[in-house]
Amino acid sequence: MDAAEFRCRGKEMVDYIADYLEKIEEQSVYPDVEPGYLHHLIPTEAPLEPEGFGEIMQDVEKVIMPGITHWHSPRFFAYFPTGSSYPALLADMLCSGIGCIGFSWAASPACTELETVMLDWLGKMLQLPECFLAGTHGRGGGVIQSTASEATLVSLLAARCKAVRWVQAEDATRSEADILSKLVAYTSEQAHSSVERAALIGAVLMRKVPTDDNYAVREETLKKMVEEDKAAGLIPFYFCATLGTTPSCAFDCIPELGPLCNRENIWMHIDAAYAGSAFICPEFRPLLNGVEYADSFNFNPHKWLLINFDCSAMWVKERADIIGAFKMEPLYLKHENQESGKITSFLLQHWQIPLGRRFRSLKMWFVFRMYGIKGMQAHIRKQVGLAKEFESLVRADKRFEICAEVVLGLVCFRLKGSNELNQNLLKKITKSREIHLVPCQLSGLFVLRFAICARKTESRHIQQAWRHITQLAFELLQEQPH
Repeated sequence: MDAAEFRCRGKEMVDYIADYLEKIEEQSVYPDVEPGYLHHLIPTEAPLEPEGFGEIMQDVEKVIMPGITHWHSPRFFAYFPTGSSYPALLADMLCSGIGCIGFSWAASPACTELETVMLDWLGKMLQLPECFLAGTHGRGGGVIQSTASEATLVSLLAARCKAVRWVQAEDATRSEADILSKLVAYTSEQAHSSVERAALIGAVLMRKVPTDDNYAVREETLKKMVEEDKAAGLIPFYFCATLGTTPSCAFDCIPELGPLCNRENIWMHIDAAYAGSAFICPEFRPLLNGVEYADSFNFNPHKWLLINFDCSAMWVKERADIIGAFKMEPLYLKHENQESGKITSFLLQHWQIPLGRRFRSLKMWFVFRMYGIKGMQAHIRKQVGLAKEFESLVRADKRFEICAEVVLGLVCFRLKGSNELNQNLLKKITKSREIHLVPCQLSGLFVLRFAICARKTESRHIQQAWRHITQLAFELLQEQPH
């Protein structure tokens, strides 16, 4: 493919994507395929001779599209949102076209510097304390990670390194192996599975903290566990708080947990993967109160802020803690400007696990400028309003119950009755392929999650979804033995 054909095919691809997104509602939201379907549709080996673009696009329709779950359909209500907007898609195209690998400032100054500035822009939207911003006199800053899972792992590894150093500073005779064997981390029993996985990778003990009736971790419970572990000779060093848990969008009480962590020299990381986007709205900003006690904070603009995957924003209060854990500097990565005080906060290759970095901040720059803060706030508020609309429909039907407080864009609900009854309802919903939901477990109950996800979701889609759910529920209840 030469430049002339690229121009032609590129325009065709933009049209294809625009048509797909405009007509996505016409597709069944969930694919009707069986595991292994694709292997029978493509050759077992790569072609020896080149094939044409037209042939490939025919196979996209034949092979790929039948196996797609349409995340951006207004009838998709599963998991949490994955962000998408036309400005972000265009920025991602430019990112791929430039094709730089921004592993250092010298590798592409604009890639590194724009990322630092965009994280400051976003931090100011969230009203983060200045100590988290790079463009201040503070010692912190922001960085784009691939996912919240990666941000959690990075924070845990940095906290582990810091804990080893302060223990050895107090007792130089203790070996690193001995200290590591005594470290203990904490997170909510409602936390995402990636937090537990981070502990597995970091080879440290992770204890799950029981939650209150609102599925939130409280100070008294964590304090008791910390005291027990210290009495047993363990070293509490890390707590991952969650703002907006995956099962029910619950919020740990960080205004009371933060001071406890600070007193006990425990690194507090805040995972707000989904909910964090809402904090740009003044009415939801109080949910972030207590962030001043945190050592690190993370959320995913690629979930709810109209930026397509991947773009996970992470801030640290002390960048030296991250750099100290990950800094490796072979000769081939050094450059003459790296000791300049002007770029101290730009050493982003030391803030992450991979070395290479895509120019992901372009997506933020395009979306922030083309939507503006007001446009992004309007998107959040609209989707919260749609969730409240669905909640009111559920509450009006005495056959159903709401299972957790509806704070943002997630509604947890179920048919009154057994877990088996609700499992069968979900099977009917999935088999219909009209809408897509996934479940969770709350207080031993099988619960259906209804998350407002797609940018194009409107009130009519909420009404249609509820009519579909109630029709299937009616059929299910008719089938039950009396």
